[in-house]
Amino acid sequence: WRQHLADLPALQLPTDHPRPANPTHQGAIHEFALPPALHARLAALSQQEGATLFMTLLTAFQMLLVRYCNQTDIVVGTAVANRTRAETEELIGFFVNQLVLRADLSGNPLFREALKRVREVCLSAYAHQDLPFEELVKALNPERRINQAPLFQVEIIYENTAMPTLALPGLAAQSLGDQLPMARFDLVLAFQEDAHRLSGTLVYSTELFEAATMTRLLGHYLTLLEGIADNPDRRLADLPLLTAAERRQLLVDWNATKTDLPPAQCAHQLFAAQALRTPDAIALVMDDHQVTYQTLDARANQLAHHLRSLGVGPEVRVGLCVERSLDLIVGLLGIMKAGGAYVPLDPAYPQERLAFMLADSQVPLVLTQEHLLAGLPASQARYVCFDQIEEQIAQEPATPPADMLYADNLAYVIYTSGSTGRPKGVLVTHRGLGNLVAAQVRAFDIRPDSRVLQFASISFDASVSEVLTALLTGATLVLATRDDLLPGTALLRLLREQAISVVTLPPSALAVLTDEAVPALRTLVVAGESCSPALAERWAAGRRFVNAYGPTEATVCATVAEAYTGGQHLTIGHPISNTQIYLLDQHLQPAPIGVPGEIYIAGVSLARGYLSRPDLTAERFIPSPFADMPGARLYRSGDWARYRADGNLEFLGRRDDQVKLRGFRIELGEVEAVLEQHAAVREAVVVVREDAPGDQRLVAYVVAENLEPRTQNLEPNTSQAGSLLDSKFLVLSSAELRQHLGSRLPSYMVPSTIVILEALPLTAHGKVDRRALPAPEITSAPADTFVAPRTPVEELLAESWAGVLRLHRVGIHDNFFDMGGHSLLATQVISRVRDLFQVELTLRSFLETPTIAKIAVTIENLILDELESLPDEELDRLIQA
Repeated sequence: WRQHLADLPALQLPTDHPRPANPTHQGAIHEFALPPALHARLAALSQQEGATLFMTLLTAFQMLLVRYCNQTDIVVGTAVANRTRAETEELIGFFVNQLVLRADLSGNPLFREALKRVREVCLSAYAHQDLPFEELVKALNPERRINQAPLFQVEIIYENTAMPTLALPGLAAQSLGDQLPMARFDLVLAFQEDAHRLSGTLVYSTELFEAATMTRLLGHYLTLLEGIADNPDRRLADLPLLTAAERRQLLVDWNATKTDLPPAQCAHQLFAAQALRTPDAIALVMDDHQVTYQTLDARANQLAHHLRSLGVGPEVRVGLCVERSLDLIVGLLGIMKAGGAYVPLDPAYPQERLAFMLADSQVPLVLTQEHLLAGLPASQARYVCFDQIEEQIAQEPATPPADMLYADNLAYVIYTSGSTGRPKGVLVTHRGLGNLVAAQVRAFDIRPDSRVLQFASISFDASVSEVLTALLTGATLVLATRDDLLPGTALLRLLREQAISVVTLPPSALAVLTDEAVPALRTLVVAGESCSPALAERWAAGRRFVNAYGPTEATVCATVAEAYTGGQHLTIGHPISNTQIYLLDQHLQPAPIGVPGEIYIAGVSLARGYLSRPDLTAERFIPSPFADMPGARLYRSGDWARYRADGNLEFLGRRDDQVKLRGFRIELGEVEAVLEQHAAVREAVVVVREDAPGDQRLVAYVVAENLEPRTQNLEPNTSQAGSLLDSKFLVLSSAELRQHLGSRLPSYMVPSTIVILEALPLTAHGKVDRRALPAPEITSAPADTFVAPRTPVEELLAESWAGVLRLHRVGIHDNFFDMGGHSLLATQVISRVRDLFQVELTLRSFLETPTIAKIAVTIENLILDELESLPDEELDRLIQA
């Protein structure tokens, strides 16, 4: 019995409100009754199956919980009278005991099969009913929580013995029931049966659930019971939960998004049409340079002709490895006009990752810049440099080449993180681009006088939205260098100086901006990760604040919501035009309102699939069971959400190991796979931790293959699996692993902290217990290598670093990133440097010299340069001061 009840899972009930830290146990009651005909049919079915009516009702309730909680290991409690001996029948006292009923409903069983399983569970529980509940808790020793009952959180009670009339001399007694119900558990479903009637009550915690939610739950339970009585040979997933009206609302009414598509559905065609309408309007701005629509269109046409001469046409993939510049936009449009599909390659990526992308995409040529060639890997592709072919391009016609593209032709291929350690290229066609722009222009209020900032890296699909919503609308696209886009003061200054009216930022980048006025900013779009209500409250006043959601596989954006302030949890809104969203369980059944389901996306925006990955494409892009049109597909996103009663979608997170961190999409499995490629690593687990509120970090836990001590006199501590090892005992070091990762992964995928363990903590079933992974102890260098600050500049920097990194002390030779720092924390340090020393430190210089000793020298040189530029009298005045 102890083994059967080991590692009891908590039910993940979809509550309306977060579980309070200190519950008051306030409750409410819903009363209901089963129709007499249904009562009789269920009683007959129970008798036929050799079960009690209670077992049938319990099985149905646990099936309901499977559908509500997306779990198949279902634990509920029940109360038993516990008067199993004749000698106790007439004793006065409270003999009632609590039993734990744990049912395994995996495998989508038939109801009859599920009833057999539950019957066996009940009989086993009855055999152990003499063991007091408190003794069971003591034996199992679960983790205690003040706000949650131990062992089970949901109870079902069945009473089929009528309460006799209480008659005492001189007294009149009356049963009043629960006048002020207390919610001892999250939910308690209680039945009372007499010869003619089966009635019930649902007692629930009002701190967790709204009354409307409980009304829906009871309705679904009764619908399920009707379905069981009609056909007990149906499988769990096929039994009805929703009424016909509910099903139509979820599948049809909230997906009524059909609108007319633009006549020309290819992005470059729409741009060319816009250039004809507004030839003299400013299309691009970078620093002091401006380019009109007519000039941009002409230069893209000339490049397209040149690319045609090099063999570029429909379905031909062309690499685009260019820093932010006019060449970047000309290259993107020119490749499309030539009929090709661009493959963005970030020049900041490690050579090994670029080499994989070039080999996997099989691009015949790469458009790049001469100064980037030294950092590019050897490849089968031909490198074509903009600055080497300027004269040739200038000789080409400025008119567009003959168009050979259709809506279903490839537009671009963007690589995303892959769970197996292998990035995957997403094949996006032109069909969804025009639809995307039309939908976002309305949602973001983009007008011809808008100035749109191009913030995202070209290797991320958010850049597609930024570029095309501006250039297909007659607005101005503003480009900037990486340093100008640094979240913090630099970005804030850029927003003001360039009078940006529309910008899209990940919430983590927005969070480090100060609340200074940005008068021109009309629309602020957050995307890429969850946004807190407090952040929305800070920035929504006086402007449109939009929360957008969408995976790369659905052409950038699938839903949008204009955020509302007032402390509400932000939703991701409704699907955009010609897009459908379905929230489904693992058996593709619609999830009811308020119940989590996986997001499946349909419509014109779906990508073709993954490049050279037919198996993965078939797994993630499946035939749609809801569309009449043959060939219609659903994209299985892996994201979880639930519907609110008003039809808005509430994003809940991932169902797998993919995360969004600081706006970047990261497959934790890819980082783990690269770690395990190191010869000295046996096992690796990577998680996102938030040990300080608002500070999410990627943390890796590694078990070394070789745990030999550095000297014969030192032995590693092997007393407890999962304990941290002193790094001086190990041949393997976190710095070595960071270097290994940095040579293969983009910087945003390198964990800020790497913890070396003796062994990974495991559950009783032998799986990695991620909840038991220890919090990383981020410290400065050991005392024997610690070097204290030597100058006032170093002292101020050390104090600043310690505050940002939440450390007691920082040595002048400690590496910022080895101590848990990341790029956004670096921006905070740069901001503090500006306040302390009135000098501008670039992110690039910080990345190149991430120690206090080296940065102090840079700051001192900047200060000296500033002083040398002052007139002598001003310098004398400062010296005197």
